[in-house]
Amino acid sequence: MLAELRVRQLGVIEDLTLEFGEGMTALTGETGAGKTLLVEALQLLLGQRADGALVRAGAEEAMVEARFFSQGGEETVVARSVPATGRSRCWLNGRMVPLSALGELAGELADIHGQGEHQALLHTAAQRAALDAFGGIDPGPLDALRRRVASLERRLAELGGDRHERAREHDVLGHQIGEIEGSGLEDEDEDVRLLAEEERLADLSSLREHAAAALSALDADGGPSAALDLLGTASATLDARPALGPLAARLRAVQAEVADVASELRAVVDTDDDPERLAAVQARRRLLSDLYRKYGGDRAGALRFADEARARLERLGHLEEEAAALEDERADALGALARAEAALRAARLEAAPRLASAIDGRLGDLAMAGARVVVDVADAGAGDAVTFLLGANAGEALRPLAKAASGGELARTMLALRLVAPGGPPTMVFDEVDAGVGGTAALALGAALGEVARHRQVFVVTHLAQVAAFAVRHVSVAKAERDGRIVTEARVVAGEERVVELARMLSGHPDSPRAHAHAAELLGLAGRGEAALR
Repeated sequence: MLAELRVRQLGVIEDLTLEFGEGMTALTGETGAGKTLLVEALQLLLGQRADGALVRAGAEEAMVEARFFSQGGEETVVARSVPATGRSRCWLNGRMVPLSALGELAGELADIHGQGEHQALLHTAAQRAALDAFGGIDPGPLDALRRRVASLERRLAELGGDRHERAREHDVLGHQIGEIEGSGLEDEDEDVRLLAEEERLADLSSLREHAAAALSALDADGGPSAALDLLGTASATLDARPALGPLAARLRAVQAEVADVASELRAVVDTDDDPERLAAVQARRRLLSDLYRKYGGDRAGALRFADEARARLERLGHLEEEAAALEDERADALGALARAEAALRAARLEAAPRLASAIDGRLGDLAMAGARVVVDVADAGAGDAVTFLLGANAGEALRPLAKAASGGELARTMLALRLVAPGGPPTMVFDEVDAGVGGTAALALGAALGEVARHRQVFVVTHLAQVAAFAVRHVSVAKAERDGRIVTEARVVAGEERVVELARMLSGHPDSPRAHAHAAELLGLAGRGEAALR
């Protein structure tokens, strides 16, 4: 229920705050006074697109705020700012939210029927819900079955799809494990050794050249300047003096080590190029690189991948029994789902003509004599595709509501629906509902709005005193001049003030005694109508 609405700098509204209660509230006033601006303010709160042209001249932004209360007393505060230029901003319970959040919340708060785009009845989901409410149809068990089937299909997918997919996965895992195991990854130092060997083999001629130079310095064919000969001469010289014997021993050890190095250098110098070995080393490195790329990025990752693949392969061996049980359960659930969909579709097909007939009966009292409604239920699945078709006048072809009805006709169709079917949000707003209505039909319209308002909060923007008389609360909207500018003012009228406002609506002469008498008579008729409804 809408408890409070504040509008600032929106069109001719400078700063206006209104409080509301249960039942029906009539918003009346001269054309252009700002009544529809209040409806547009609500539409902004319910997610309608914003237009900077709505901002009051001279202001930087318009601001709309509202407090709603649920039947359980839970408060929801919604706010929307519309700048003269730029994007609007939205708040929900003090927290900034995207515009889509207001659109999602709208269905829980209010329906607006008239000039704006927020028309819940135009959507298939709302039409389906209205049919179910009228027919006492509970889609809950079907929804539960759909969730059960979806859950079983997710569990089967987690097992790896159907048995053919699991068989393919088994083969793939076996191939992957075999490829890793066949590559021989046990040596953790192999990558380093292979790199060093490839570098050595690829640069062997340069290695021989440098090794030959070093070998010449150590052992130049026995030349007197070779390091080995010099070391031998030095150690022999020291051997002549027993006191220097330890040093001579150390020199001989050095000579032996140098001789060993010279031997290895000679081996390098004598080594021939080995292109076959180089090719083998390079091929091995390419194989390992491809393996790492496919399985984990490096040697440790590939080994880890193999371990996980073995675990999954072992798991697959136990899945067939589990999968068979799940597939049996899914088959049972699909059978139950098909039966539930058929039963629900049959219930909807049975209720549809009864709902259409009930709406037709009400439309006749709402200045739409000759209008015809058909509730079309798709003959597939559960019949979820429900479409309301309307021929707004006698002889007109049936068309979807969005294309067949004007603002007033759509509002009256929605009103007729709510008279015969429960459901919908707790607050309903009707603008233009009285378009083209007068006389006895206007009284019937007012009575119908009052009847709907017995179970929800109803706002009606009207120019008809016959409609406004049925409201439990009457808000008069008027223009006034303030500081040289026109502003909209709104106030609740009651007692004699309400009689004056109704007299103005009836005759254009608020001081006319006859109009006063007629207004008082209307209030009496409306009061008796309300008493009869109770």
